[in-house]
Amino acid sequence: MPKEEKIMTLHPQGKAGVNILKRRYDLIRDYIEKTIAKHETITFEKLGDMAIEELKETFDGKVLWYIVTVKLDLEARGVIERIPKTSPHQLRMKAH
Repeated sequence: MPKEEKIMTLHPQGKAGVNILKRRYDLIRDYIEKTIAKHETITFEKLGDMAIEELKETFDGKVLWYIVTVKLDLEARGVIERIPKTSPHQLRMKAH
C-alpha cells in the first residue's frame, strides 16, 4: 500500500506543528471553513460540538483533537481568526 500523504500543521504562536494525514486535514479544514462561513461567527465550543455530532460516524480519528489542531493551523495561515476579547472565544473567516 502506498504511504499516505501527510501535512505539517502550523501553530499561531510559532510552536511546533504536528504531522497529520492530508486526507484528514483536508476533511477537517473543509468542515471548519464551511461551518464558520455559514455561521459568520461561531464559538469554538459550538464548532467542536457540531463537528463531533456530524463527523463521529465517518471520521477515522479523534474529531475534537483534529478540530483543535486544524483550527490552530488555519489561524496561523491567516484563513480564520479568533475574535479578540470574546469569551468563550469566537471564530470567523479572516477578511482578505
